[in-house]
Amino acid sequence: MTISRTVTTACAAFCLSASAALASDGVLPSSDSVFTKWGETEGWTIYKDETRNSCLAERVDDAGNVLQMGLTAEHTLGYIGVFTQADIGLSEGKEKLLIAIDGDLYEGEAQQKSKHLADGYTGGYVVSSDADFVTDIMKKYEMVVMPEHEGAFIINLDGTYKAIEESRKCNEEMGA
Repeated sequence: MTISRTVTTACAAFCLSASAALASDGVLPSSDSVFTKWGETEGWTIYKDETRNSCLAERVDDAGNVLQMGLTAEHTLGYIGVFTQADIGLSEGKEKLLIAIDGDLYEGEAQQKSKHLADGYTGGYVVSSDADFVTDIMKKYEMVVMPEHEGAFIINLDGTYKAIEESRKCNEEMGA
């Protein structure tokens, strides 16, 4: 299946924009977040975000792309953050970021990298309350990330099921 066919098919499925206010209001991880390692599972590292009283899972794939998964500060929405060191044509402002997972399309905004990541990463977050979003992340095998301008790339979703389970345990432990 081509990326353009995936986008065309998936547009009818589901689109949700992540607002820039989410990151600036402490709902998503930011450059001010304080992370403490909680555990590891199947190549994923689980972190406590002490600033937001929430946990997130993070993995760097073989291509050097970073995937983060967690809950917003209120624990009402799930999010994924996708970051790459590849030149994907992002400018200084906010730009649309599309993610296709097995025919479903999710939309978010590309924003500045988290302080937690090494220099040179760009990417953004997609936030959703759709249960299918979490199911897709947990049970599918890859996602195609499509920045607004150029440089689509694929992220392997190996181990996401276990990583989400462990993140839930971490959140329970934090009383979240």
